[in-house]
Amino acid sequence: MPELPEVETVRTGLERLIVGRTIADVSFDTPKSFPNDSEKVAQFLVGMQVQGVRRRAKVLMIDLSSAYTLVTHLKMTGQLVYRGKQNFGAGHPTDSLIGELPDRSTRVTLTFADGSCLYFNDQRKFGWMMLYPTLEVPNIDFMKRVGPEPLEEDFTAATFAACFVRRKNTNIKAALLDQTVVAGVGNIYADEVLWGAKIHPLTLVKDLSYSQFELLFTELQYVLRLSIEKGGSTDRNYVDAEGKKGSYLSFAKVFRRENLPCPRCGTSIVKTRVAGRGTHTCPKCQKLHLAK
Repeated sequence: MPELPEVETVRTGLERLIVGRTIADVSFDTPKSFPNDSEKVAQFLVGMQVQGVRRRAKVLMIDLSSAYTLVTHLKMTGQLVYRGKQNFGAGHPTDSLIGELPDRSTRVTLTFADGSCLYFNDQRKFGWMMLYPTLEVPNIDFMKRVGPEPLEEDFTAATFAACFVRRKNTNIKAALLDQTVVAGVGNIYADEVLWGAKIHPLTLVKDLSYSQFELLFTELQYVLRLSIEKGGSTDRNYVDAEGKKGSYLSFAKVFRRENLPCPRCGTSIVKTRVAGRGTHTCPKCQKLHLAK
């Protein structure tokens, strides 16, 4: 599943290419991918101008001039492919990014008034595009549950530390992966952030000092911003808005580097399982200190 930097990369590509365009038509192949009332689609989607593209956690929001929003979740194999005077493909890297569209993976097609199209492709049919009144989007169950955005200007180290209070008996990696604690952090970034802060992933939240939370906060913002700059991280599952593979993993310090030397101390990186996920740590830099 895409993490925050991958979805942000998709958002910036869409914002550049579809804002200001008017949706002339929409078609879909299965209600699972486009579970919307036909009357609402005719009234609030078709004929409307795209006014903005936003992101909340791992979800995209295409705002329309009707005061409705097309909320989109790419899930595991989703793509958004724009075809017009400029072309781009963002998402799961199959031939659909560069091949003739629509194809057998195309679930939804938005046709704009100038003849260009935005295709939502999804091999596994887990993703969806749902139309909501814009004012109701914050009230969607997912939006109410998800934690704060880690890159917002008003998100501070103190706010970050406070997010973990109710997870004090949980190990820090599991807490970082919990989307209700902080939005958009997945396995890759959790490993990188914990390595950067020299914290073992099995450390319980209650055993972390405030200074450690401050360091985690600094590392989290650094890693996420670096990954966005490099076009996302997942080299096998995601490409950026120009159809190029994200390059962050070439800069990763610990993720997928088991048996290779730690860039900081030279000790071999080890891979274990924490919170049900493959976890990469340096046994020297990230020692587990059990509370007495």
